[in-house]
Parts: sequence; C-alpha cells; structure tokens
Amino acid sequence: MAVNLPAPDHKSLHPVAGVTLGVAEANIKKPNRKDLLVIGLASNARVAGVFTQNRFCAAPVIVCRKHLASGTPMRALVVNTGNANAGTGDDGMRRALQTCDTLSKLLSCAPEQILPFSTGVIMEPLPVERIAAGLPHCVADLRADGWGDAAQAIMTTDTVAKAASRQIKIGGKTVTVTGIAKGAGMIHPNMATMLGFVATDAAVEPQVLQSLLGYAADRSFNRITVDGDTSTNDSFMLIATGRSGAPEIASAIGDAYALLRDAVTEVAADLSRSIVRDGEGATKFITIQVEQGLSVEECRKVAYAIAHSPLVKTAFFASDPNLGRILAAVGYAGIADLDVSGVNLYLGDVLVARDGGRAPAYREEDGQRVMKQSEITVRVELGRGAAAATVWTCDFSYDYVKINADYRT
Repeated sequence: MAVNLPAPDHKSLHPVAGVTLGVAEANIKKPNRKDLLVIGLASNARVAGVFTQNRFCAAPVIVCRKHLASGTPMRALVVNTGNANAGTGDDGMRRALQTCDTLSKLLSCAPEQILPFSTGVIMEPLPVERIAAGLPHCVADLRADGWGDAAQAIMTTDTVAKAASRQIKIGGKTVTVTGIAKGAGMIHPNMATMLGFVATDAAVEPQVLQSLLGYAADRSFNRITVDGDTSTNDSFMLIATGRSGAPEIASAIGDAYALLRDAVTEVAADLSRSIVRDGEGATKFITIQVEQGLSVEECRKVAYAIAHSPLVKTAFFASDPNLGRILAAVGYAGIADLDVSGVNLYLGDVLVARDGGRAPAYREEDGQRVMKQSEITVRVELGRGAAAATVWTCDFSYDYVKINADYRT
C-alpha cells in the first residue's frame, strides 16, 4: 500500500495544447489492463531527454538517443509495459525500430520521428506483434484529456498511478505543465530512475529545454531511491509544444525561464516523491537531509549511504531505533577527512547524536515515537561547511521481498 499517496484526480490534470494521449490493452504481459500508450505531438513540438547510465541500457533507450540526436522533429512517443526490451541484443533493436516503423505509418511521419519506451521484465523478446495490433487503438483514442488513463497505462508494479499538473502565467498567457511517471522498484538515480513524461505548452529554445530538464531531474528524480538498483530503461522526457502563445524562452536567465523552470521542477518533484511513496512494499516515506557539508556532492554521498543501507531501511520498517546504523552509514559514505566529532544526528525533532556520540538527553522511546510515524525526517549535520542536499527514500518490508521474488509469476 502506498504511503499517503492517493490516486490522482483526472480532472486536476490540465491538458497541454499540442499533446494528445491514447491507450490500449495490448495483452503484452497480462490481459485486461492498459499497457500501451501513444503520446502524439504537434508538428512544432520540441523534446529533450535524459536517460539511464546503466551500460546494459535497453534497446528503446538506444533508439531514443539516436532519434533525438538526428535533430528531426518528434511526432510521437510510444510506451509499452510488461516487457523492458533490455538485454535483448540486435533482435531487441530490430523490434524497437519495428515499433517506430509501425506507428510512423499510422501517423504519416518518418520512423525517426517516433521515440519508443519500454518497461517490465528484462531479457525477454518484445512481443512486437501485440504492440503493432494495439497501436491503431491507441491512435484512435488520442485525446487532449487522456493524462489520467496514460498514467495508468505505464504502471508495472506500481499500486497507484502517478500524475501532477501546474499552471503559471508567462507574458500574460497561461502556461500549463503536466506530467506522468511510473516506478516502484529498481529505483536508484543514475540520471532519473523510472519513466517520466512531462509536457508544457510553453515555447522553449531546444538547448534551453535540455538545460531546464537537467535542472529539474537533478532536483527530483536524481534525489530518490527505493532499493539502490539502477534500471536499464530509465528515461525522463520534457516536451515543449509552444502552443500557449507566450513568448519563446530563448535563454536560461530571466523571470520567464525561472517561472517555467520552477513549475517543471515542482511537477517532477511531485512525481518522484510519488514513486518513493509507492515503493515496493513501502510502509514509510523518509526524507534524509544532510547539512553543513563542504559540497552538495558529499552531502548527497552521505544521504545515499543512509538511504541505501538495508540495515537502516529494515530498522525503519520495524520502528526499531537502532540508530547507530545511521552513524555507521555516515562513516562509510566516502568522506575520507570527515571529523566525526562534528557530526550531529536528528530523527524528526529528536536530537539523537551530538558531536559524534549519543546525545545525553536522548531516550530510546523518543526515537521510537518518531519511527512509528508514516513520514519521517532524518537530518544529519556534518559540521564542515554550508552545503546541503536532500534525498527521499522508503523502508524495506517483507512485501518488498515477496513482490520481487514473485515478479515474473
């Protein structure tokens, strides 16, 4: 059960001018579920993307990178669940390209104008014939208000669909930002772990769009972890259709850029936190704040050392204040010259450790009181400088093991 994460209200998801979405039940892995999505784009839309750094990246990731690098305007994205088309070699590439070719014929565009995405089981042949059979249904279903159904169609082990939307004013015009994402397991950023698609009707110069995407990813999907495993298929895409009527944003400076940047980042952060809240088997949502570091990078190292520790995560699941495990994680995070005598540790409002040792006033029942809550903040002060970083994670429960042990059955 997701941690304090309600299903999105479809009515709250604002349509983005120049974007249409259509879904189908293609029976890719299981019958009677939405598992195929097409996102149609206006002819002048611009698309930026960041992808997994896993060297065993999936065939669709390779195809997306190639198509984006061509500079050809993209006309559609196609997403299937149930099969990752990763670890599939040359045959996987052929099947990903065949998907692009089939959809391009339906949309009367070039195959290079299609971006494919897949998620699901690794090292299984992509059932491209089922995808080809489902694509006409997706195209027939294309509509501007399809964001809610689209969020459901990209789910795998997710228990709740993930979607978010914002509207802002730029140059007197209303600008919309709406996005969807999927992810619950195999979540650890080495880019932005999961599939995420965010669209805006703002007009943005291509290089500025890529810069904006990187900014948003670094403050959202690159700050989450469920289990420390980087997927083969991670992709985060940002689409700008230019249909709002607001002036084009041609520089990464100025009020218009800042407004759009913050709106996109807010949507991406909402989506990324939703992934953690829906982490496989999660019962607790944990915010880890590391402060007083020499650099943001060393603060992130410490935060991820804590977030990735199975001992820490299982202690949170059991509400067991065995908090020396957190200090141990701080110590092995990789800061060679860390002076532990300057480290303080807080659990919620409770000072647990001061100057590298147990705080004299700390009582275990106070720690347990915080750990029993469904939302918990861990705060570490390194005593080295002014830098800070935040990471979001969840606990490890019995269900995490069950879900992943039975994933293919």
